[in-house]
Amino acid sequence: MTHSHTPTTVAAAVDSLMPRACEELRTLVHFRSVADARVADPAECENAAQWVADAFTAEGVPCRLAPTPDGSSLVLGHHPAPAGRPTVLLYAHYDVQPPLDESQWRTPPFELTEGADGRLFGRGAADSKGNIIAHLTALRVLRQLGDGSLPVGIRVLIEGSEEQGGAGLDAWLREHPDDLDSDVFLIQDAGNAALGLPTLTTSLRGASDLVVTVEALTSQVHSGQFGGAAPDALAALIAILASLRDANGDTVIDGVTEDVLHGTWPGVSYDVEQFRTDAGILDGVDVLGSGAVADQLWARPAVTVLGIDAPPVVGSSAAIQPKAAARLNLRIPTGADPNALQEALIAHLRAHAPWGVHVQIDASEPGWPFRARTDGSAFGLLSTALAEAFGRPTVTSGIGGSIPLCTTLEAQYPAAEILLLGVEEPQCLIHAPNESVAPSEIAGIATAETLFLSRLGH
Repeated sequence: MTHSHTPTTVAAAVDSLMPRACEELRTLVHFRSVADARVADPAECENAAQWVADAFTAEGVPCRLAPTPDGSSLVLGHHPAPAGRPTVLLYAHYDVQPPLDESQWRTPPFELTEGADGRLFGRGAADSKGNIIAHLTALRVLRQLGDGSLPVGIRVLIEGSEEQGGAGLDAWLREHPDDLDSDVFLIQDAGNAALGLPTLTTSLRGASDLVVTVEALTSQVHSGQFGGAAPDALAALIAILASLRDANGDTVIDGVTEDVLHGTWPGVSYDVEQFRTDAGILDGVDVLGSGAVADQLWARPAVTVLGIDAPPVVGSSAAIQPKAAARLNLRIPTGADPNALQEALIAHLRAHAPWGVHVQIDASEPGWPFRARTDGSAFGLLSTALAEAFGRPTVTSGIGGSIPLCTTLEAQYPAAEILLLGVEEPQCLIHAPNESVAPSEIAGIATAETLFLSRLGH
């Protein structure tokens, strides 16, 4: 393929392949590839991995399965670069989030189903099996419009336990530090800021999980006989958690500087009414925090209560609780030191514990935030390709979530460009019931990827 192939030509070629792409997505979604043996048969992940390896091999990138220490399999492929041409690594993941309560799905979660609006529903349809299909479609178009060869070197890395934390890939990389050497990494596990709005993600928050356990009594005691004087561990925990937000809903962590707690986002904005719709906020309920939505999501720390150990309402008794615990998730913006922020949060939790209750805090090793380079030639080429594919200027966005792989690759390959994009957008409802993808996003990303790879090779 040369520059004589216009965006219109490429888009037409992609459109001609979309029926096949949708059928392949149907096949891929059918695998219940949750990388947790308590939720799904591990054979589902292995079968999905083999399908992906075979599909990329058929498009000119020979692939193999590589076992990782956590029991998952990576799909690894390599097509050597023509002389003098760069190598691009194509990343996505074939494992998916658990379906959660299947009764909340309008369609079976592992059967790709077209909705009335044309969206395709199914677990993993967007995150991240739709990205695998976009990669495959781009490679097909490159070969179809060219002479059957590929214009650049291609590496394939499709992960199998990303939704469980990616520990398998991290461990594998430590043992094989040079096996992914590339000039550009296309990390397709992100997406557009809005449907049809071409977006490059330039920042990811880091993350840390903490469990805070509060103890006040040796055992439960009768709430009538002792209530009012006996310290209540659950009430103490609630007081601690309430200290993490102020009246506006802004995150509060004692000892953290104002520039970290109230950072601002310089890229694309996020309309507050659109956010209300995307997040499913009920009528009359406030959007939290001061400043813009984009500031809260992409430039500031956040602490979320993920779960609480306490008696359920049904079956609870008239007793004061001696012990209670909560799992917290800390999101760390770029520019903040993860270790310092985690230590400040731990100190805050201890300082706000009332009544001298005993507090134990167990924290995971914090993941570092990531900021992509935007001054490289590949970034410029991809930004232009996305704009041509979607017919609108490309914007930059953050992601409030984390992709630990990016910081690992940055450390291992400091000269490479790491670019984040993908088929996901807010309407996809990734990680939730009724996840879906718009076929137009798959087509747009595949078109942009085709244009990018062809131009990078000349």
